[in-house]
Amino acid sequence: MTADASRIETEWLTLPELVEVLGEPLGRVRRFLDESQLIGSRRDGPLKVPAVFIVDGHPIPSLRGTVIVLHDAGFSDDEAIDWLLTTEDSIGLPPIQALIAGRKAEVRRVAQAQA
Repeated sequence: MTADASRIETEWLTLPELVEVLGEPLGRVRRFLDESQLIGSRRDGPLKVPAVFIVDGHPIPSLRGTVIVLHDAGFSDDEAIDWLLTTEDSIGLPPIQALIAGRKAEVRRVAQAQA
């Protein structure tokens, strides 16, 4: 875990690991990334995606729209990932956990206010 205790701990998956976890061919995994159904970072070398973005072998359905809102607000992929994984005071938990819990509208409203 990072020094920031408000950030959730997650495993990071490489493209070959995503192919295995998602049970999809590499081309489809790349399309998930191109279409913002998943979002990854190259901060530590090869592209990696937080494992918490995948539930039951599928990308979290509400992640795509939320990522698009964050991109529209001027966030880079790395900034969007950081925002999703770090506790947001107005939500009371990391936005990704709120998305998993079905609180999509609330998360997107807060994301839009970040612009």
